Amino acid sequence: MKPPPFDYRRPTSLSETLDLLSQHGDDAKILAGGQSLLPMMSLRVARPEMLIDVGRVSELDTITEVDGAIAIGALVRHRAVETSDLVRRTVPVLHQAMPHVGHRAIRTRGTLCGSIAHADPAAEAPAVCLATGATMVAASTSGEREIAAADFFDGFLTTALRPDELLREVRFPTATANHGCAVLELSRRHGDYAIAGLACTLAVTDGSITSAALAFLGLGSTPVRVGDAEAVLVGNPPGDEVFAEAAAVTSSSVSPGSDMHATAAYRRHVAATLARQGLARAAASIGASS
Repeated sequence: MKPPPFDYRRPTSLSETLDLLSQHGDDAKILAGGQSLLPMMSLRVARPEMLIDVGRVSELDTITEVDGAIAIGALVRHRAVETSDLVRRTVPVLHQAMPHVGHRAIRTRGTLCGSIAHADPAAEAPAVCLATGATMVAASTSGEREIAAADFFDGFLTTALRPDELLREVRFPTATANHGCAVLELSRRHGDYAIAGLACTLAVTDGSITSAALAFLGLGSTPVRVGDAEAVLVGNPPGDEVFAEAAAVTSSSVSPGSDMHATAAYRRHVAATLARQGLARAAASIGASS
């Protein structure tokens, strides 16, 4: 199928982009990589009256360090994140997630912020945002506001962004030396959407777990962070026993749906397995050479 008719604008600055969003609001969509938006338009699931192509807004194509965080702009491609030495050293869980995103052709065109703003619950980037406690920076003609990852994902393909706002950048806190991480997922084929996946982080100080994050993809209408399982871990030394306990709590805490790919019971089983394996890998990675 072909998309319905639409107007097309290609601004060259952030201010021009925000002016267009202010004028057209719900009738407009931002086009960066287009790897999700254009197929949806072709299927007529999405019907924007205007596309605002930010491909020439060079100020959005940056990866920088800002106040203890790595800020990734709206035009940065997945492939640029994947190959960034800065990201590899400072936000390793994000670096590990990138090879799981589609195929290289998709990663070469698609943008990280675009995936986050699209808010597909089976995508890797939203789960990484939850696991790291990332901050979204939304810009409009009225100014900028910061939105915590925990408050950003409202539902299936729905976020806290207003119609006149652009997700200008996402800021990921930099990991410290006592942190480990892992990203795992189960899919039928590489590049397919995951039946279930996990972005996991772990911090250990003086032999005890001081913080943990278990953020799952593919288990609900948004990425899911399992606080009950995280609470089991904190205060205990890392090891197979406590990881198995956290995995059991994960299985009983999540509420996935059933579809043609997997039953809810199978997804709960996969989630528990990923939790146990991910925690073991995260613990083993602490202190590994960068």
